[in-house]
Amino acid sequence: MSKFYVRWQIDPQMIPSVPEERRKLLLSMLEMVKEDIKAGRVKDWGNVPGESAGYLLVEGASESDLLTSLLKFMPHVNFEVRPVLTVDQTIESYKRMAAAA
Repeated sequence: MSKFYVRWQIDPQMIPSVPEERRKLLLSMLEMVKEDIKAGRVKDWGNVPGESAGYLLVEGASESDLLTSLLKFMPHVNFEVRPVLTVDQTIESYKRMAAAA
């Protein structure tokens, strides 16, 4: 099963400077995050205070499904996506490496 670690960062140039508009946009994006969590598309989400950045963990999605899910936040948010392995997948990789040597 595919797993992805996604680091996100709000692009300050794409956020309204008017406080009420900014609040409305950010709260609407947070509601979309809550919907993704409730639907199981996102397994975990976190915000790093003071950085306008954070992370999310996605499990079981294909790369194209993940892109589709992230597109609704663009261009306001930039993403860095990294696939990750479980401990069992990592052990299996090391075993295959030893067998190939």
